Amino acid sequence: MKRIARTAVSALAVAGLALGLGACTEAAEKAADQVDKSVNESYEVTYEVTGKGIESIDYHAGDGTAMEPKVQSEKKPATPWKKTVKLRGIMPPAVMPVSLTPADLTCKVIYQGKVIKEAKAEQAMAGGCVAVSPAVG
Repeated sequence: MKRIARTAVSALAVAGLALGLGACTEAAEKAADQVDKSVNESYEVTYEVTGKGIESIDYHAGDGTAMEPKVQSEKKPATPWKKTVKLRGIMPPAVMPVSLTPADLTCKVIYQGKVIKEAKAEQAMAGGCVAVSPAVG
């Protein structure tokens, strides 16, 4: 009787382990699919910069890689300045203005009509507006 009980318990344990591994494999596959989608998905953002005395505006425009995006630059832009770009995957949207008078400087990153990053004055001058890619989360 003990042998039958041990065999039954062992069989149940193996079956449970197999089900658990199957669930883990399924979860891992879903996670991998989400990563693939995040890396390949494209999205559009609009950059906005306002202020006076702006010398240049640097921004990610979609070229390069997520880890090493190519930076585009516009010298002496008219303000208010607005640019819509298409980015892909985990590439962060970023706009970095340089101004002689940062007191009235503002930068924004807008995704689907919502401001996802905004900076003003010295904060805008020091680091610009860098947001997390909407494809990530």
